[in-house]
Amino acid sequence: MAEPAKIAVSNQKGGVGKTAVAINAAGALNARGRDVLFVDLDPQGNATENLGLREAYDSEPPSLFDILSDSEQRDRIGELVRDHEEMSVIPSNIDMTAVEPELTLSRRSGEQLAMALEHIEDEYDYVIIDCPPFLGNLMDNALFAAQNVLIPALAEDTSKRAFELLFDHVDALTRDYEISIDECGVVINRIDVRKTQANEMIDWIRNAFDDTPVWEVRERAAIQRALSNGASIFVEEPDCDQIEVFEAMAANLDEQFDLQEVTA
Repeated sequence: MAEPAKIAVSNQKGGVGKTAVAINAAGALNARGRDVLFVDLDPQGNATENLGLREAYDSEPPSLFDILSDSEQRDRIGELVRDHEEMSVIPSNIDMTAVEPELTLSRRSGEQLAMALEHIEDEYDYVIIDCPPFLGNLMDNALFAAQNVLIPALAEDTSKRAFELLFDHVDALTRDYEISIDECGVVINRIDVRKTQANEMIDWIRNAFDDTPVWEVRERAAIQRALSNGASIFVEEPDCDQIEVFEAMAANLDEQFDLQEVTA
């Protein structure tokens, strides 16, 4: 099987609904017949909890911390994979809160996740990596491993600075590692069309990313309800009107990565 498409879902600004976008993008890809591996790289473990795997966050070693901080345990990454009805999941773990300084001491600090994924990634069509909401070694690992980024953002002025910080970080990483990191798209999330600023910011983002796909996700209680129930809207809220947005996103990603349509 060919190497999977790998995507880091990233914005170092918190509160943008990054995990909701990551889980529903994965759910949309699954609905198209794709085999998806979801990696929760956020020490807070929100995605792990939102996928109904709360107990995994407190599980005994080996955990993702061990895989990233101890090269001798790297090949045990397959032991971490948990089954979910929509995707395979590598959960976060409470020990991940201590991984940043460990990675700083690593000889190849930004490459640990990529080297670990080599042991299992060929089993999947997509690897979706939910990034932490801060810039640092974990973000470096996600961006280096994926070399593709999907950016959730809010329709508010603070997003401009968040984009600037993210792209400064990406530029530095591409220079340091001599790689290229591509933008798969921008997801304008939690849109409230009643706010004038929201509409102005949507226009700004579309102009700023005129060569990049931009998707608009409206604020919906159904999206949070689905996460609270441990799955994407495709399983828990199939009548949600935002499913069409994520379907379009998944179809576009298949096209970007040249994945042929799955036939029944």
